[in-house]
Order: sequence, then C-alpha cells, then structure tokens
Amino acid sequence: FHSGFLWWGDVFKNYGAKLTAIKDKPTAINLKGQNVYIIVDPDTKKETTAPNFMDKTSIENIKNWVNAGGTLVLMANDTANCEIPKFNELSKSFGIAFTGKSRNMVQGTQWHQGLVDIKAGNQIFKNTQKVYVKELVTLQLSGKAYPIIEEGGDVIMAATIFGKGRVFVIGDPWLYNEYVDGRRIPKEYQNYQAAKDLAKWVLSK
Repeated sequence: FHSGFLWWGDVFKNYGAKLTAIKDKPTAINLKGQNVYIIVDPDTKKETTAPNFMDKTSIENIKNWVNAGGTLVLMANDTANCEIPKFNELSKSFGIAFTGKSRNMVQGTQWHQGLVDIKAGNQIFKNTQKVYVKELVTLQLSGKAYPIIEEGGDVIMAATIFGKGRVFVIGDPWLYNEYVDGRRIPKEYQNYQAAKDLAKWVLSK
C-alpha cells in the first residue's frame, strides 16, 4: 500500500478516469482507445528475472499512438535503479533524453536535499509551489521539447507536443504512495497537490 501508486490512481479516478494496466508490450491494438499511457521505472535484469525492455517496435507503436492524440507520461529513476539506455530510446524519439546525471541525492531524512521549487505560473503545476523529488535523473532537450521545471541549470521535468499528442517526462517515479500520502515526508512538500495538478493536465485534452 505504501510503495505503489494507489493514491495517484485514486486522483485519476476522482477526475473521472478509468484505469487499465497494459501488461504486454504496447501495440496498436492494446493502445487503441486509451487516452493516457504511463510508463514508470523500467526494471533492470538485476531487479527482475525477465524484464520487458523497450524495443524498436514498441517505440514505433507508442509514437504512432501519441501522434494520433495520446498523452504519454514517462517516469524513470536514478541510474542505479532503472533501465535507462533502452528506455532512453523512447524518450529521445520525442526530443527528451535522460542524461545519466543524478541529482537530489538525499541523505537519510535530510528532506531539504530533495526540494524542488515550482515558480508561479507553471503551466502544469498551477497550484503547487514546493515538492520533494529525490535521486532523479536530469533531462536534455532537443527539437520542440521544452522544460516544465528547471533548477540549477538542470532540467527536472519536460514536455513536448508530438503530432496531435503530448509527452511529459521526469527522471523519477516521484508520485508513488510514500511521497503523496502524507506519512513520510514533511507536510510542507506538496507532492499530493502536484499529483492532482499533473493528473488534471494529463486528462485535459
């Protein structure tokens, strides 16, 4: 209960969304009829016996789906806990690359080391000013991709328009229960509000 995405899932359901788990590789068939596709923290061989790595066919299927109007959300993790190289091929096809550089390396309960400030007027996080994101991978942008949040010269979150669809990318699975349910991080961090803001943006098309 504490480590999954139940809370964020409930946010989506409260906004009227129906949740579906796609357990197989993405195809034109299983993506058909889906408005949003979220991929989080791909496993490495160290973490899973037979991980489902991203491949060229899957990338093309996802690109075609986004181009037709889908909204794609990609959440990686720091390089020690995520399969970055193959996942990066998908992200780079939209002009957003995971750099391999990790930041916000929080020591124990030194919460301030994971602080990310959000400036007023942010196009996605309209009601959020301060969030906690630890051990994230930074992003490098090209083409039409644009930053959503930057800090200290690093791109923390980014998005792009692709055909009729949209893509949002961050290098951390930062909205799982542990960081939105109010039981672990200090209440000054607005991760739950950020979860609502992002869900609202994702569903706004």
